[in-house]
Amino acid sequence: MPMTMHVDVVSAEESIYSGTAEMIAAPAEEGEVGVYAGHLQMLVRLNPGELRIQEKEGAEPQPVFVSGGVMEVQPRHVTVLADTAVRAKDLDEAEALEAKKRAEEALADKQADFDYAKAQAELVEAAARLQMIEKLRRRR
Repeated sequence: MPMTMHVDVVSAEESIYSGTAEMIAAPAEEGEVGVYAGHLQMLVRLNPGELRIQEKEGAEPQPVFVSGGVMEVQPRHVTVLADTAVRAKDLDEAEALEAKKRAEEALADKQADFDYAKAQAELVEAAARLQMIEKLRRRR
């Protein structure tokens, strides 16, 4: 029987997932990170993207969009503290397209009080949401 670990995925708004899993894949700043039970301790920063929770072998992974945050890994427990976390089935394509449009307009209309870093981060997050929506659409 494969080893499992406890996984908690939380954001400021709510707890998205709490349960056991065999594996979790996360969009870390250094690239995608896969974690299995018994993994060495680590703390990684997350980029916007898809977090996949594999509850058991052969089961469809539970996809969750995270906008960033941190993931703490212990040998038997993984905690994801996300800035924002949304179950993949709850992603809104129209909302993501609107956010992308607003960020692109902000980047094009530079003014003295313009916050380039914030607009760039919003654009990256919106693009990651749209990429995940498209990926989920292809799976169906």
